[in-house]
Amino acid sequence: MHTETIEYPHGDVKCEGYLAYDAAIKGKRPAVIVSHAWSGQEDIIRDKANQLAAMGYVGFALDMYGSRRRGASNDENNALMQPFMKDRALLEGRINAAVTEVKKHLMVDADRIGAMGYCFGGLCVLDLARSGTLGVRGVVAIHGLLTPPPSRRTKTITAKVLALHGYEDPMATPDQMRDFCAEMTEAKADWQLHAFGHCCHAFTNPQANDRAHGMQYDPIAEKRSWILLKNFFEEVLG
Repeated sequence: MHTETIEYPHGDVKCEGYLAYDAAIKGKRPAVIVSHAWSGQEDIIRDKANQLAAMGYVGFALDMYGSRRRGASNDENNALMQPFMKDRALLEGRINAAVTEVKKHLMVDADRIGAMGYCFGGLCVLDLARSGTLGVRGVVAIHGLLTPPPSRRTKTITAKVLALHGYEDPMATPDQMRDFCAEMTEAKADWQLHAFGHCCHAFTNPQANDRAHGMQYDPIAEKRSWILLKNFFEEVLG
């Protein structure tokens, strides 16, 4: 397995992505970008890039905050995330900077790009789909935030969209899921939403253990969601 750290700019911010691919496979291949949760680029996200590499993709764990900044508490995580929640144009520009960098890599087929993200990262990849970036064929939001940018005008979404959610997620309620489905339908997207019953937010994170506040790891939902994700990228990226 080949891995490398890639520095890439967005304005004055220097971001540090983590890229992985199977060096035994020859030639260009599709890439899947992995967008982190509100705490920043962690080992669990780089591990996802490694898993994608083992599946035959180039896996790229992006850096939304720059310099691989990470929060050490909920307050710090929130402070890192909020500028992007308040300025969705900033969010769109930052994730598109990662796409631009990935497309330049010698091992990447620039016309076959996918993206996936967890929690805040789910919102990021959905906004990537909403932005209509060329070459991005499909995105997967895993227990992601679903709310569209407040000033966004509905336009056609060409990337295929898969949303994987816990039905009891307080950060993506059934009403918000319904609104999301209506948004995707209006945008003429090829979309899917899978809701896992009795399942909360952060269901793929083994460290999540606070059901009273709607955050709980669920190994069965994690396994089911990964199968759905694998099938989705096999269809979308080939």
